[in-house]
Amino acid sequence: MPPISPAPAPPGSPAPLHPISVTVHFDENGRLTPLKFTWRGHTYTVASTGRRWDDDEGHHLLVMLPTGAVYELLLAPDHRWYLKRLGPRRSAA
Repeated sequence: MPPISPAPAPPGSPAPLHPISVTVHFDENGRLTPLKFTWRGHTYTVASTGRRWDDDEGHHLLVMLPTGAVYELLLAPDHRWYLKRLGPRRSAA
């Protein structure tokens, strides 16, 4: 599976939004957990989830892949998913 590598946004500018599809699990309380996402025809499995927050853009989630790479997913108010930001490898999401 190829690594995800869209061009980074220039410093000070908003991060680009890349449309994605996401498979999620909803628990009994309605909390969603991403299981995998598809971007540019490739599916990436989510190993763990980290921080979550809401703002005017929507619901943000940090996810970690089995490789240790961390990504920011965004569920926008119109219920569309986006890959918003790429991050360096981390020890935990």
